[in-house]
Amino acid sequence: MTKRIAHQPREIAHCVSAYLQEGDLDGIASMFHPDCQVFFPPDQPPATGIAGARAAFEGFMDLRPEIKSDVFSEVIIGDIALVRANWSVVAPDGTVMAEGQSTEVAKKLENGGWGYLIDCPNGPPSLA
Repeated sequence: MTKRIAHQPREIAHCVSAYLQEGDLDGIASMFHPDCQVFFPPDQPPATGIAGARAAFEGFMDLRPEIKSDVFSEVIIGDIALVRANWSVVAPDGTVMAEGQSTEVAKKLENGGWGYLIDCPNGPPSLA
């Protein structure tokens, strides 16, 4: 499979979407920092590390949907970035399966690209 690198934090979701449509779970996992936390599903404790990122996407692999991401904010300081986006998950038949507004923290990876360090697809969790 093709190795993708997100050259800017705003490109991560596009890379994840391409890997998802190809059914490449290893590719998706490569877009996450090894110390990542994925806050999905939002009512569960965060999934941690690459294994957690893989687990968060396993349920979508058979569907091979597209993730559409419209980044409206990106702040980069050194090797850390804050990214906010409106997103939707679209089935191959065009049906919108889910949509929301995400908040993510990205970090430079060893390969020189960017990966998610904190992924909150439904926004940051509440303190409660």
